[in-house]
Amino acid sequence: MARKHSKHGGYEELNREEEVPTEVVPCWLCGRPTGKTIVWHHPVPKSRGGRDVVPMHPICQQTLITHFTNSELQRYAMDVEALLANPNMRKFVDWVAKKDPDFNATIAKKQR
Repeated sequence: MARKHSKHGGYEELNREEEVPTEVVPCWLCGRPTGKTIVWHHPVPKSRGGRDVVPMHPICQQTLITHFTNSELQRYAMDVEALLANPNMRKFVDWVAKKDPDFNATIAKKQR
């Protein structure tokens, strides 16, 4: 049986265009403004009890999880400066600072 009224509003709400102010959120790791795609990353992995999320670029998140294990991420927690003390991460952030916010590239896996 069909509903008489949608619980999310009618069709007239879907066709209406509203000006929604877009707030530019900076990336947690590199500090650049985020682009169209924002990844909500758990600095302390969920498997280690992490609940907080931070906005990141997809390429920043991929690089972070490539260079650190869950145990290491749990130790660093919300300390970005400690993560950037790693020479590979510092080199990456310096490199990506000149890129467009929507820039994406493949990340080579760290050999362990």
